[in-house]
Amino acid sequence: MPPKGSTRKRVPNDGSATHTPSLGEQLSFLHYPRPFKNPNYTKNLNRRTKNLKTVLTQERERERAERERRRQEKEEQERLADDAMDVDTADNPNKEKNSESSASCIVALDEDIPTYTSIEAPPSLLPPRHYCDITGLEAPYTDPRTGLRYHDKSVYELIKGLSPSVAKDYLAARGVNPVVK
Repeated sequence: MPPKGSTRKRVPNDGSATHTPSLGEQLSFLHYPRPFKNPNYTKNLNRRTKNLKTVLTQERERERAERERRRQEKEEQERLADDAMDVDTADNPNKEKNSESSASCIVALDEDIPTYTSIEAPPSLLPPRHYCDITGLEAPYTDPRTGLRYHDKSVYELIKGLSPSVAKDYLAARGVNPVVK
């Protein structure tokens, strides 16, 4: 550590000495105009960030309101269908069955609205992935003797040293009926 007072004193800038910019200052784009920014942009001060709990609560409330609206529409359709059936059933008894089935089809179509918290997906068309019974990584290989899936050569060396009872336990954990030769 240098002794106190040994630092150089700055010479006051009287304006006669010209400042030579450093290489970093020469290559800097700090003072150039930025055309990619919108000069008319103003931040919306009324916008508020929401945490996950708030978002899920609002989604649940929206779902509940949607279910209530559909229930009221269904009741209205049933009431209208009942009124129509009272008039038409004397003329055609089969018309009652047709109107009930059409009302149920309309309601069934409304029930299939996906939401953030209740979405149903069809089964995947891709083949199922296989995972290593020891490490949990993807397993492109299967041991023919035990039927255990493994990730690489080092795991295979470990599997070769397993007793049949331990191999059965690993297979049972995967949900396979263990048959070890």
